[in-house]
Amino acid sequence: MSDYRIEKDSLGDVKVPKDALYGAQTQRAVENFPVSGIRFSRSFIRALGLIKATAAEVNAGLGLLDAKIANAVHLAALDVAEGKWDDHFPLDIFQTGSGTSTNMNANEVIASLASKTLGSPVHPNNHVNMGQSSNDVIPAAIHVAAFLDVQEKLLPGLQRLHGTLKKREAEFRDLVKTGRTHLMDAMPVTLGQEISGWAYQVSQSIERIESTLPRLAKLAIGGTAVGTGVNAPAEFGRIVAQRLAGKTGLPFVEAENHFAAQATMDTAVELSGQLTATASSLIKMANDLRWMNSGPLAGLGEISLPSLQPGSSIMPGKVNPVMAEMLMMVSAQVAGSHTAIMVANSHGNFELNVMLPVIGHNLLQSITFLGNACRLFADKSVAGFTVNRERIAASVDRNPILVTALNPVIGYDKAAQIAKKAYAENRPIKDVAAEMTDLSKEELDRLLDPKNLTEGGIPEAERPKN
Repeated sequence: MSDYRIEKDSLGDVKVPKDALYGAQTQRAVENFPVSGIRFSRSFIRALGLIKATAAEVNAGLGLLDAKIANAVHLAALDVAEGKWDDHFPLDIFQTGSGTSTNMNANEVIASLASKTLGSPVHPNNHVNMGQSSNDVIPAAIHVAAFLDVQEKLLPGLQRLHGTLKKREAEFRDLVKTGRTHLMDAMPVTLGQEISGWAYQVSQSIERIESTLPRLAKLAIGGTAVGTGVNAPAEFGRIVAQRLAGKTGLPFVEAENHFAAQATMDTAVELSGQLTATASSLIKMANDLRWMNSGPLAGLGEISLPSLQPGSSIMPGKVNPVMAEMLMMVSAQVAGSHTAIMVANSHGNFELNVMLPVIGHNLLQSITFLGNACRLFADKSVAGFTVNRERIAASVDRNPILVTALNPVIGYDKAAQIAKKAYAENRPIKDVAAEMTDLSKEELDRLLDPKNLTEGGIPEAERPKN
């Protein structure tokens, strides 16, 4: 019994660990929800602390909260935001759907710290939670945390990947290789052109994510219990959002409609959708690199990804494309998380969404995972792969599909006959075309030059005449 103290709430007495900064409501949630062991992320607790610190400032400025109490609450909440007391946030993300347990966890920890500073009681509800409800604080914290994580983790990771791809694109601008459609040999492209497609995908992902940020900046704070703003001054949400913008340098504003802001998390779904589109692009990119790296003897063997670790516990010398596989798994996780977020958002029952914690957890996890994965993939895979130029050149020279370039001159049917013979006899297309057409060696060299074929278009002199 000496390891516990007795706390009281509206339901009665509760045994709370003696050294815990939280109180009765947090302890009840600890006992009620031992589900997964997954806690709210550092970024979410940071956002929650920032909101509580800012609310105390605003309440003091409006003359609603004693200046000394407000200052103590403000300083304690900033310590929470900075991560000094994360061990006192033990709650599982699978809890009450509003996140009330975690809001009260923050209120109790901040009140306990502020009380020690002042030497007199600070109340978690009356003082720390003044002008607030879990129903507006938790969705606001999700938006703040997601915006901060996008700016600090995701966009830098995507920009790193984009910049690395652009460097490799320029490096291989003129390296001609076999193009592939349906995983079958097709007309030639340059490796730089292929990489340019990946780089463009990443740039589009960045644009899509950035396009969501203005809606992510709209905060539910000020709506309190059901969106009407009961027990909060009319200007409370606006001022809190302004102050948060000043603290973070991000364009936070009060939501125009608090009923939508608390009953739905549509913007979280939108952002998660953009993350899922990004994940889909990244899987394509990682798979292309895996195919090009396949072998080294029995696969395509066009490139060699950096050797980062032994690839087998039984086959000596085997090396696997581990960074590409990591990126694909992260992307699969992001897609799965999007489904959870989408389903959770559909449970906005009347004036409150009742799956806020799982939305926040999955969204913030996806942002962090993608940001980290893109940075690692750029640095450990894209930046360092080498090219097997001889193997690439040999494949291009033997590719019968090059005969496509002769279609405007000799017609599709004749070109198909040449391709079929070249395949069957495993001979260069130029040699077979020289035997089956009246085209000179010079004409064939010019028409079947792989580099010219990567530049597209039919020269005017070679366009068929009606």
